[in-house]
Amino acid sequence: MVNNITRRSFMKTAAFSVAAMKTGPAIARTRSANEKLDIAFIGIGGMGLTNFKEMRRENVVAVCDVDLERAGEAYQRFEKSQQFMDFRRMFDKMHASIDAVVISTPDHTHFHPAYMAMDLGKHVYLEKPLAHSVWENRVLTEMARSKGLVTQLGAQRHAYDNMRRVVELIKTGAIGEVAEVHSWVNSSRGMVPPRDAETPIPDTLDYDLWLGPATIDFPYDPDVTPYGWRFFWDFGTGETGNWGCHILDIPFWALDLDYPTHVSAGGQEPHSLMTPKDFHATLDFPAKGDRQAVKLHWYQKDGGPDILRELGLPVAGNTLFIGSDGMLLCGFKERKLLPEDKFADFEPPEPFIPESPGFRNEFINACKGDDTPPTCNFDYTGPLAEAVLLANNAFRASSGFDWDHRTMTCKDAPDAQALIRSDYREGWEVTV
Repeated sequence: MVNNITRRSFMKTAAFSVAAMKTGPAIARTRSANEKLDIAFIGIGGMGLTNFKEMRRENVVAVCDVDLERAGEAYQRFEKSQQFMDFRRMFDKMHASIDAVVISTPDHTHFHPAYMAMDLGKHVYLEKPLAHSVWENRVLTEMARSKGLVTQLGAQRHAYDNMRRVVELIKTGAIGEVAEVHSWVNSSRGMVPPRDAETPIPDTLDYDLWLGPATIDFPYDPDVTPYGWRFFWDFGTGETGNWGCHILDIPFWALDLDYPTHVSAGGQEPHSLMTPKDFHATLDFPAKGDRQAVKLHWYQKDGGPDILRELGLPVAGNTLFIGSDGMLLCGFKERKLLPEDKFADFEPPEPFIPESPGFRNEFINACKGDDTPPTCNFDYTGPLAEAVLLANNAFRASSGFDWDHRTMTCKDAPDAQALIRSDYREGWEVTV
């Protein structure tokens, strides 16, 4: 697909010149392993602060956040770094001095800074679920590939040793052929209505910038900004977007999943504004190589899915692989082959997946020229994040659909198709 998104469309409402960026992109420089990267951080409260602390040994040239109070610790630590509230101003002034960008903003504001960064030739570390819509997700994935940029999605549990051992068990056939997987987040978060009373916007927050491209007229609510946004469709993607890219990483990695061919979902009655408390989606993946077709179940369920009780299993971990010769119940840090008596004398395979040098170090090392790509680069996590968003779309549209990933078409499902691409308010439009 051709992604001809213009920089001008992002900048048209900004009160500054973009002439400096009309000379062409400033491609990120190649660094030696001993040199420091010049990194800019966009969003440095919450998860952004964690990313900031993990990469602070590099050269932090710019920090950007719409909330001066949440940005306070980072601003104090790096007083000499350039400080911004608007990422567009940051790129206008600093693009020639930046090698890589770390983006840790609400879901609805992932796409615009990530696209602008990659358009300027910068490597990108981006928090999950990559983007707010399937179309945004696909554009970023394909752009990173076409430009040869280093990318990493913030699914940091991918670096856990236990995750490697789980994948090795599945790939070596410990439980035989796997055609069915159940994954879940044990949660009932969602459906929290916004406040009725009007609340003054803090002087330290640029709320208009926080809203960014969102089209909704949504009054400031301290329960939504800075965190509760994830449970409102206009800003977030619910617990599925929050945890799906972490948990579904396990079956995606173990079974080499990519694009589903059919998606369906159910649960409570969908709400037009708020994300659900209870949710079950099913994604069908075709056979691939020596692997047979796989039916992947995803749940947001307080107390875990019913399949655990039906099989007499504890609510432990977050994923159950059902194979022709047994089952594997696992999570990020635990795993158990079942039935236990059958596997009492089982000898696991010798580890063959290399250890991670540290999840964020994977990104930093690759930016400095290491030939090993980050394990959660967009070629891998793009389809993963897309599946997560498709599950949400099926739920919101109350409609299952066949998915043609090549044309990004929900066949005979117009309500689901309408959710594939985001709308943007005036001044944030994207031209293709």
